[in-house]
Amino acid sequence: MYQIGNIYGITAIAVIGGGLFGFDISSMSAILPTQQYRCYFNQGPEGPPFTDSTDCSGPNANVQGGITAAMPGGSFLGALVSGYLTDKLGRKRAIQIGCMIWIIGSIISCASQNIGMLIVGRFINGLSVGICSAQVPVYVSELAPPSKRGRVVGSQQWAITWGILIMYYVSYGCTFLDGPTAFRVPWALQMIPAIILAIGLLFLPESPRWLARHDRWEETQAVLTLVHGKGDPHSPFVKLEMDEIKQMIEFERQNADVSVTELFRPRMLNRLHIGIFTQVWSQLTGMNVMMYYITYVFGMAGLSGNANLISSSIQYVINVFMTIPALLFMDRWGRRPMFVIGAVFMAIWMFTNAGLMASYGHPAPPGGLNNIAEQSWEITGAPSKAVIACTYLFVASYAPTWGPASWVYPPEVFPLRVRGKAVALTTSSNWIFNFALSYFVPPAFVSIKWKVYIVFGVFCTAMAIHTFFAFPETAGKTLEDVEEMFLAGVPAWKTKVDYSNTRRAEKGVLDPEKAAHFEQSPERRENAEMKA
Repeated sequence: MYQIGNIYGITAIAVIGGGLFGFDISSMSAILPTQQYRCYFNQGPEGPPFTDSTDCSGPNANVQGGITAAMPGGSFLGALVSGYLTDKLGRKRAIQIGCMIWIIGSIISCASQNIGMLIVGRFINGLSVGICSAQVPVYVSELAPPSKRGRVVGSQQWAITWGILIMYYVSYGCTFLDGPTAFRVPWALQMIPAIILAIGLLFLPESPRWLARHDRWEETQAVLTLVHGKGDPHSPFVKLEMDEIKQMIEFERQNADVSVTELFRPRMLNRLHIGIFTQVWSQLTGMNVMMYYITYVFGMAGLSGNANLISSSIQYVINVFMTIPALLFMDRWGRRPMFVIGAVFMAIWMFTNAGLMASYGHPAPPGGLNNIAEQSWEITGAPSKAVIACTYLFVASYAPTWGPASWVYPPEVFPLRVRGKAVALTTSSNWIFNFALSYFVPPAFVSIKWKVYIVFGVFCTAMAIHTFFAFPETAGKTLEDVEEMFLAGVPAWKTKVDYSNTRRAEKGVLDPEKAAHFEQSPERRENAEMKA
């Protein structure tokens, strides 16, 4: 069967798996404030089934938190399971299984007759998102050349932003339909990207590192030739990649136990802590809260109806276009600046919003604004415009920094022998925190109101400090070079990008021996020179 060899073509298909998460986020955020949704799943005096009444209060804060959190709850389990699936069946097959699960979950959500059925459908959707979000970055990172790895793996985040944007406008358009059709149609349309992804994967190669791990060396050589050698099996860079993969696998088999318990041994524990906190901090930025509940936030700022939905959509547009600079330049910038600088700016906007809400806002009437309890605080006039502006600036700070970098980084820090299981575990930590935030934020808006912004501002400050001192630079290094960097124990703040030397090796400018030396990271060369 024909296989796509261009890394950008491979990425364009694979990262549709990230788009599934985006579709889920905005299909919920656009529908939450609509009369059709709130009346059909009403828990107020009138209750279900659907009614045209304008007094429907919808699910209460705790139940709505449970509905929203069902998806990340399923994603937590899916991410954990994905480690076993990907190691046994391969990266491609695991993602295809995720596609099938997504279609099943979308059918159940679309057909939901009550809150319980909706929660089940979203939980099943979450299983799929957990598998795809954990294994798509692993798959793409193992195929990408070092100088493009950040760009192509970061495309997962870009696919998420496109999924959010497209589905938001589809859902917004459907709000003009009558009755349950307003939410059934967008939840049914969620199946389309999963079908495209499942078919597209048939034309993609398997990860060469997974093939090598299963002693399928001829296929490994063929994939590297296809993707990195442009059809030339004698390409210097293909030889370099083959030699490094062989050496690393031989080393692992002679010196390492490949059980999941290795992740908790002293030599690997630091990397596990880094991988887990990359995903945990990405949630504690508060970005996904803004994605799910932006209509609540803008409702407190005085927007309602179509004005709220349209204004909320602007942040999704910002999210899409501000991710582009990271895709173009993150392999030159490095991961560390993206983590530290992004966290500092996000903290600024969160604390600014908290100050505006505290200084110029006041409690909403009993029951909340527009009969929505979560909108329990109100701010009007010029300060409300400033809150909206700071929200947009927060998104513009997240999109080119933590958004793509948090997906790129975890697959880079782990060796091949445990990469599938390790990334599954780190991604599951993302989803368990997503679950917690999705569930507790609606009640938090009711109980502590504007202080929610302070909580996330403190988190952003803490992550800026933590990433500066604990997260080493992985940009511009082969995955095997990253392994040597950790083994050498180089302090995180002394690591740096080695983009230009890696590009020389990829282009075969040097002979193989010199290219191998050039391809080594600065830390690896310094370590070798010290030993000499």
